[in-house]
Amino acid sequence: MFKIFGKKNKENVKLFYRTDMHSHIMPGVDHGSQSVEESIEMLKAEIDMGINRVILTSHTTAETFENTPETLAEGYETLKAAVEQEGLDIELHYSSEYRIDEYWDQLYKDGRIVPMPGNFLLLENSFVQELISIDDLLFDLRSKGYKPILAHPERYSYYTNRRTRYEKLHSMGVKFQVNLLSLAGYFGPGAHSNAMWLVEHNLVDMLGSDMHSIEHAQIIQRYLNSKDWKKLLPRLEGRIVNDMIK
Repeated sequence: MFKIFGKKNKENVKLFYRTDMHSHIMPGVDHGSQSVEESIEMLKAEIDMGINRVILTSHTTAETFENTPETLAEGYETLKAAVEQEGLDIELHYSSEYRIDEYWDQLYKDGRIVPMPGNFLLLENSFVQELISIDDLLFDLRSKGYKPILAHPERYSYYTNRRTRYEKLHSMGVKFQVNLLSLAGYFGPGAHSNAMWLVEHNLVDMLGSDMHSIEHAQIIQRYLNSKDWKKLLPRLEGRIVNDMIK
């Protein structure tokens, strides 16, 4: 597995796609960036990695981060103004990483969700157990024109011993987004093993930084300079469709 604290190379390796579609860079709305200044530093790190479009996907979860279309729009406008003032050459959009819970149910019922460009939706499953109704929800979303993306499926440990479930979900037309941090080993051996299995079985459609801090960006950059990343590239190039979100 990739060693997080390795020697830093002089030249940063660039990603082969230009859109980061999972990030927590919007300031002050979840446990990601806590200030505009921190957000700007994170966006500079994105640019250093070859990214020029970022989808801001702050958490929306019951009780902890009950974001609304209004709070997300306000955070977006604040960051957009700072980016323009800083003169950064990066395009911003906003949506959310929606935890499928009772708060999501109400927002969805009331038509108060904010999809990505192209009607994509980033959904986060429970970390405890798979939701009984997830198949019905995914079918309903697709029937209404939404394009569901399952956030970091490698991190749901209950799939480790039933990986055929991955294949079933993917066959339903759900896009799988794997975290670069998982490939780097940041979330532990279980998530890393699941991520590698998904890569090997051609089930990874999108990659996301899922960065919550500048430290996450630094870990990803070191990983991109590793031999492990170079070995994976042939399995990923040509499959990753981040840039189709438009």
